Amino acid sequence: MATTYPPAALTPTNMKVKMTSLAPAPSRTYPPRSAVIGWIFFDWAAQPYFTLITTFVFAPYFATRVAPDPATGQSLWGFATSIAGFLIAFLSPVLGAIADAGGRRKPWIAAFGALLVIGSSLMWIGRPGDPSVIVPVLIAFAVATIGAEFATVFNNAMMPYLVPPEKIGRLSGTGWATGYIGGIISLVLVLGFLAANETTGRTLFGLTPLFGLDPAMHEGDRISGPLTAVWFIVFVLPMFVFTPDHASKTPALGAVREGLRELRETLRALPSQPNMATFLIANMVYTDALVALFAFGGIYAAGTFGWQTIQIGTFGILLAVSGTLGAWIGGKLDDLLGPKTVITGAMTILLLAILAILSIDRDTLFFVIKVAPPVPGGGLFAAPAEQAYLGLGLFIGFAAGPLQAASRTLLIRLAPHERITQFFGLFALSGKVTSFFAPLAVGIVTAATASQKAGMAVLIVFFVAGLVLLSRVKEPARP
Repeated sequence: MATTYPPAALTPTNMKVKMTSLAPAPSRTYPPRSAVIGWIFFDWAAQPYFTLITTFVFAPYFATRVAPDPATGQSLWGFATSIAGFLIAFLSPVLGAIADAGGRRKPWIAAFGALLVIGSSLMWIGRPGDPSVIVPVLIAFAVATIGAEFATVFNNAMMPYLVPPEKIGRLSGTGWATGYIGGIISLVLVLGFLAANETTGRTLFGLTPLFGLDPAMHEGDRISGPLTAVWFIVFVLPMFVFTPDHASKTPALGAVREGLRELRETLRALPSQPNMATFLIANMVYTDALVALFAFGGIYAAGTFGWQTIQIGTFGILLAVSGTLGAWIGGKLDDLLGPKTVITGAMTILLLAILAILSIDRDTLFFVIKVAPPVPGGGLFAAPAEQAYLGLGLFIGFAAGPLQAASRTLLIRLAPHERITQFFGLFALSGKVTSFFAPLAVGIVTAATASQKAGMAVLIVFFVAGLVLLSRVKEPARP
């Protein structure tokens, strides 16, 4: 899910070749089912980073326990997210072009996966109330985010070689759904066996934390980093073992030169492809909003309702369940109706959900309805405002999976397969070139107003703009 979060690209094969929908030669053969299953396991392996670190466990913990206060924590996390997004934005297409020239994807996945593992593991140092760890933790988060995003670029680029074009939507949706299930299981492990309430010393299942983890030092929250690292190492192995890679086409130095040359040609040709350019811009805007929504959703709940890891994590499990269902249904609708229709519907749901969230406060629903606020020691999601936020979160989860899965399907429909990694690099560029902007905007507005709600309100503008731009994109005819 990966987030976010999650997360396109476009241009002609060269200046003389007309861009068409992806259509492999009729004689093309595809690898066995084991290769597809191995590829799907990448989503399972990577999703806990987005579920545990960026959304439901570590990010809210950082904002409420490591940072001085939730508003400051939200702004600092936004600044770190923006820095990572800025680096990803400008390196993704370059690396994609080099990989297309060289042919192989797995070495890149391994290298950037190592960054994910290292950065995630280092988050263990985030002790509560220790200002000396704030900067190192944010650096570790940025490193891990860069690793996760770049590894995803190269994994996505394998898709057109695994199944026929008419099954791409289903493959993409199945991958997202499988990732959500992995995220759910990782959340259950953390909440049920590792993270405990600092008052009661018990986990969600009423157990003493495993491995002697200290609730007072929030070691159950901090262990989410190392757990993410180990999870990725174990479950990415099927992709490396069963999913075939391309043979190396050119030596490394030649691949660098050829890749950069092709990238320059691609970027020069982009203005002559207005449909492609519009899609890139639309993806840039709505992906930026989605990344920020997931990055700050748990932090917002922690600051607004006082939720701690168990409440936020339980919320995350329910959201991931809805996301799994949404991704699975979205994949089928993608093949039936086309990715553009799925993206439009998903964005509409997300926009309405954000508007509704902003109308909810601790003791108010829809701006005017007064309700009883949450009370310390109250039941799980006992207050009406908490229940409303939970319901809206389910809608967000249901829409987020199809939005991301259908976006990469639309990219594959538009891009020529011989440069697919480069185009996924540009896809990442369009999804990341301003991905630092929405978190930065949220951080700046939150810091200026000392209001988490004001910071979140800026996302409305992004989703509205994304919908308007997407309406101008002409979807290629399906094969």
